[in-house]
Amino acid sequence: MSETYHPAAIEPRIQAQWSEQLADRADHGDGERFYCLSMFPYPSGKLHMGHMRNYTIGDVITRYQRMCGKRVLQPMGWDAFGLPAENAAMANGVPPAQWTRNNIDHMRSQLKALGFAIDWERELATCDPEYYRWNQWFFLRLLERGIAYKKTGLVNWDPVDQTVLANEQVVEGRGWRTGALVEKREIAMYYLRITDYAQELLDSLDQLEGWPEQVRTMQANWIGRSEGAEIRFACGDSDIKVFTTRPDTLMGATYMAVAAEHPLARAAAANNPALAEFIVACQRGGVSEADIATQEKLGMDTGLKAIHPLSGAELPVWVANYVLMGYGEGAIMAVPGHDERDFEFARKYQLPIVQVISRPDEQPYDDQQWHEDYATREGHLVNSGPYDGQTCPQAHAAIVADLEGRDAGNSRVQFRLRDWGISRQRYWGCPIPIIHCDHCGDVPVPDEDLPVRLPEDLVPDGAGNPLARCEAFVNTSCPRCGAPARRETDTMDTFVDSSWYFLRYTCSDNDQAMVDGRTNDWMPVNQYIGGVEHAILHLLYARFWTKLMRDAGLVDVDEPFARLLTQGMVLAETYFREDEAGRRTWFNPADVDLRRDDKGRVTAAVLRHDGAPVEAGGIEKMAKSKNNGVDPQALVEQYGADTVRLFSMFASPPTQSLEWSDAGVEGAWRFLKRLWAGIQAHLAAGPAAAFDPATLDDEGRELRRLLHETIAKVGDDFGRRYTFNTAIAAIMEFCNHLARYQGSPGATPGLCQEAWLAVIRLIGPVTPHIAEALWQALGQTGSLFEAGWPEVDPSALVRQSVTVVVQVNGKVRGRVELPPGSSREQIEQLALAEDNVQRFVADQTIRRVIVVPDKLVNIVVA
Repeated sequence: MSETYHPAAIEPRIQAQWSEQLADRADHGDGERFYCLSMFPYPSGKLHMGHMRNYTIGDVITRYQRMCGKRVLQPMGWDAFGLPAENAAMANGVPPAQWTRNNIDHMRSQLKALGFAIDWERELATCDPEYYRWNQWFFLRLLERGIAYKKTGLVNWDPVDQTVLANEQVVEGRGWRTGALVEKREIAMYYLRITDYAQELLDSLDQLEGWPEQVRTMQANWIGRSEGAEIRFACGDSDIKVFTTRPDTLMGATYMAVAAEHPLARAAAANNPALAEFIVACQRGGVSEADIATQEKLGMDTGLKAIHPLSGAELPVWVANYVLMGYGEGAIMAVPGHDERDFEFARKYQLPIVQVISRPDEQPYDDQQWHEDYATREGHLVNSGPYDGQTCPQAHAAIVADLEGRDAGNSRVQFRLRDWGISRQRYWGCPIPIIHCDHCGDVPVPDEDLPVRLPEDLVPDGAGNPLARCEAFVNTSCPRCGAPARRETDTMDTFVDSSWYFLRYTCSDNDQAMVDGRTNDWMPVNQYIGGVEHAILHLLYARFWTKLMRDAGLVDVDEPFARLLTQGMVLAETYFREDEAGRRTWFNPADVDLRRDDKGRVTAAVLRHDGAPVEAGGIEKMAKSKNNGVDPQALVEQYGADTVRLFSMFASPPTQSLEWSDAGVEGAWRFLKRLWAGIQAHLAAGPAAAFDPATLDDEGRELRRLLHETIAKVGDDFGRRYTFNTAIAAIMEFCNHLARYQGSPGATPGLCQEAWLAVIRLIGPVTPHIAEALWQALGQTGSLFEAGWPEVDPSALVRQSVTVVVQVNGKVRGRVELPPGSSREQIEQLALAEDNVQRFVADQTIRRVIVVPDKLVNIVVA
């Protein structure tokens, strides 16, 4: 054993041993299974601190559970398809496949250098044909079951690049790359009927007791179950159908509003050039609810009239840009008296505003200004004819009953959730296995011809989907009639790839089936770890996909993830300079020097290379845009992986944000050096003979009690509470006690040996390299992580005495030592006899003595 700690020498040696021993292979051992999974990364090129923290959390859990005797699976893969790879390919002039695979190779080496106990034999990448083959195969099964279907959908269209844009690629109504005004277009796309599973997805949230309540609430809100009514308004030869959660406000409807794409709007525009032009303008707006919420409310009267189903009144039908065709029926009954958006629209276009619900305390209604209580359900109906005086719930039931009696409406449950559109007009994704034949229509690719392989030598140029211009890919023959045909050039949403990868890990070597019997053995994932930003879409789609595979007889589980941990962000200081135009240039904290006064307070920040001042922008999430990231690889090269792991787990609990601190990293480094030096000193003292705990003196018994209390606490923090920071703090505190004891004249070497072996096992999940090296240095055979978690000796926890705090009128006035479990009378007698306590109770009347056995006495005097 070297005298000093050298991680650059230790860590590669230990990693090589683990690799040779296949220590991280999941199939070894006979214990209870435990599946620990961190969300797989997008291969962007290199790891950032968020990755490092996320995967360290998972590795601590994995190593702890393995030491507890469980058969643990911790795999790794790559969420490799997607638009960022296309953008990078355009910027670098290389195919996305080449860029992606180079990034995977580099990031894999970074992960291995951090010492994660990953079963690399199960590695997968979603861009591998061996993986996306099963996307295609299962899509065809869903098509056969009617769960996958094709319909037209509304998208953002860039007319210059001739391509579909994601919502985030539309900037102030223009394409992010071309600056062209974005249009709304309807194109044919494939969808999955997730709405068929909406109620089950909502109900089964109650089973997910191991999930944060925040995430369950976010999913419930996204699914958005609403109970209300479908109401039909006659309009010429057809009906306008609307869904509303407030049928009690029906008598306040003063106009109808339909989306620009609604059939009635298009029919009205056929002979109305101004309306047709307005509809085209609406098609340049956003297609998301967020876009609609923030844009100016605009509309135009179609000239059509709808008939109120109860009053018979004629209501004007408007085209409005705040109504989306993809939500509900693409039409609303507008009740401006009690809906803020309708109120704003009605005020703009001078449409009637009618109050039909009373205000609290019968306050007068002001139709010139919106008040939040206008949306209340607490009042009673007014200006509503036969329904006046009824409460909102009473009127809801009565109006629906009358609508049903007139065949003009009915009760209905609706979900905010919409069917999942999986078609993407992108190149770098999983091809949709459909062939278009002029004679046979849309024909599924036969199973024996799967996978439909994506050409990997194309370089996108931003002008549309390069697949559509790749004749070698597009041109084929129809599987049914043999005539010339064309392949589908849309690819699947990348959320498809990430909706089942956790299932594939369980049997990634099976080239004959999507999953097999091993999947049911490992599932569900015991612990899933990832950012809260994935709380809705990824987690919801993964739950849905698992239920689809269950209903296809492929898996037995209902839910994929038993327990979910959403880790906090990694934060760091930001620094910038601002030019005359207000543009900010951000500088990395590593390039900034801080000037301090004699009390250590920061007085200025200057850029190191020019000495000129920079402004502090505060602490924010590490991000490329703020240039405040820290390179994990550079830290590993400087301090070693264990130091980086230790700091990231010690600085804050996993679920809370971590504020980066160079001083904190230095502190973690110093602790590991002290740990190394402590065991070096122990070994230098000579062999440690076996000892009998019963022969220990008071100091030895106290140390052993602290040791086993620490074992109990750390095991609870690692296994149940996931408060790794408090576990590490307890280990550090015990190490201080152990160092003092080891340096004392009466120290028992055997006790020191027992304590150091336990400390190494306790810290092992966090700092595995140094722990394994010290385990070997202490003469142990086999791997530390096969040795088992240290067991608590109950006899060691028995205290010889306890210290009881004595208060007088709530203030501490003394302490007494006595055997644990002493009677209340004994405790009270000793407390009253304590010298300092006597000074405060003399000549006083003792009103009451409160005793908390083994902890506290409070004497109340007057």
